[in-house]
Amino acid sequence: MRAITLPSFGGPEALTWGNAPDPQPGHGEVLVEVVAAGVNRADVIQRNGRYAPPPGASPILGLECSGRIAALGAGVTGWAIGDEVCALLSGGGYAERAAVPAGQVMPIPKGVSLVEAASLPEVACTVWSSVFMTGRLQPGEVLLVHGGGSGIGTMAIQLGVRHGARVFATAGSPEKVTRCRELGAEVAIEYHTEDFVDRITEETAAHGVDVILDIVGAAYLRSNVEALAEDGRLVVIGMQGGRVGELDLGALAAKRAMVTASMLRSRSRESKATIVAAVLDNVWPAIESGEVQPVIDRVVPIAKAAEAHRAMESGEHVGKIVLTVE
Repeated sequence: MRAITLPSFGGPEALTWGNAPDPQPGHGEVLVEVVAAGVNRADVIQRNGRYAPPPGASPILGLECSGRIAALGAGVTGWAIGDEVCALLSGGGYAERAAVPAGQVMPIPKGVSLVEAASLPEVACTVWSSVFMTGRLQPGEVLLVHGGGSGIGTMAIQLGVRHGARVFATAGSPEKVTRCRELGAEVAIEYHTEDFVDRITEETAAHGVDVILDIVGAAYLRSNVEALAEDGRLVVIGMQGGRVGELDLGALAAKRAMVTASMLRSRSRESKATIVAAVLDNVWPAIESGEVQPVIDRVVPIAKAAEAHRAMESGEHVGKIVLTVE
């Protein structure tokens, strides 16, 4: 098959559209003929040589895809060849074909195109597992989403609003702040020009936020704890601002607050299947009703994956970048 290969780690120019071995569906897996693949920050980090795939996963980039089932592995039930699907991957999405555990395969939501569907699995599963399963967000609580203009952020804002939470977001430009508000954020903060802790203190009458979804990591750790309400929950899912930070346990204990970090890619098949099932029950109906929509910044032919990675690294995009396989 053809796939984006990575002969050596490096910049976007390291991405090469070339030949790769055909994947074969193992027991409990399906083979997907890929139509489109979502681009994620993790792909950029892997391209740079700082994020190895989990043991047994495809070395090919790509954590989500959409397409049609081309073959069924032994023991697979409930799917048929030709079914249009999208899927959560541990790797392998930047290719013409991908083998996927059946428990990580999802039907295309009604009203969503195959290309649009490629933007959904990673963000939907990440947000639902982090904000709702781990963070236990409740209606009426305050949710703070860092990176509100990202693929994760645009999904988290919409799901938080649908859940009945007050949603705050941070973003890096006036244009992204505006987009966060359009998606339903009650308060959107441009972090280059405003201190988010001060703004949260003002907007919540010093109550703080109940759940924080954080993609920054160490650089925001102290401020995030300061921004938390009593019994608040900080869920760290990214480390763009560093992996090692200093945590004031006294400040955390005084608020009876929780700090946890989560990574979707390294979870077991069983854990991912549980998350996928929860997404199908809770997120897919919201997408099919139009309450939550895919937010796609641009669609790029897969042979020009380097262009997609440059767009991702520029930080100017809002929502997802999607690759199409022709």
